[in-house]
Amino acid sequence: MAGADAFFTADTAWFLIQALGRTLLMTVIGCSIGLAVGGALAVLRGSRTPWLAPARAVAALHVETFRRLPFLVILMLVLFCVQAIAPDLSVIGVATIAVTLAASAYLSEIVRAGLESVPQAQRDSADMLGLSWFDTLRLVILPQAWGVILPPAAAFMVMFIKDTALASHVGVVELAFAGKIMVGKGVSPMLGFGAVLILYALLSWPLGRAAKALETLLETRRGAAHHR
Repeated sequence: MAGADAFFTADTAWFLIQALGRTLLMTVIGCSIGLAVGGALAVLRGSRTPWLAPARAVAALHVETFRRLPFLVILMLVLFCVQAIAPDLSVIGVATIAVTLAASAYLSEIVRAGLESVPQAQRDSADMLGLSWFDTLRLVILPQAWGVILPPAAAFMVMFIKDTALASHVGVVELAFAGKIMVGKGVSPMLGFGAVLILYALLSWPLGRAAKALETLLETRRGAAHHR
């Protein structure tokens, strides 16, 4: 097979491992920060404090804007903005910022749905007990909402692994781009992209199974709590 001698080497294996690491790094860091930012945006949008109205409008604008923009467009916008503000930032830094912006918008809606799944009666009971807004959120809402939030949030992260392939447009050598580079150097497309396919599967499958196991565990705990 064409390029087999060049493919089956330690250098090629290390090249693919580095590309895999960049793909995982962008996804984990971007989605983790995105979950934190998205959670803050969801809490802010759910508040009813009058003086926070301007902040709620900004949060809603952020979510609605970045949920409707294709990830490639977000990448290009971040690239041009970063070049003007911090031209020395690496391309993987640019891509991670773009992942964070996209993830924060989508995960904000997931968190908001989880928070709203807690019955209003429980919020009213917390008010009657004299709990502050923060204590109600921390002690009443979040413990129940996590079971609704975490499974789709984990599934989103697994899905977003594939979208990081678009980071190659700003120069990040992630998995898909690594396959293209190898084929350009004479490696058989069957070998180059076959290896990329296998690595994507090895990366996504355990994460998908973990998300499914988490969902099953949380459903079991919710069921046990309802029968107490």
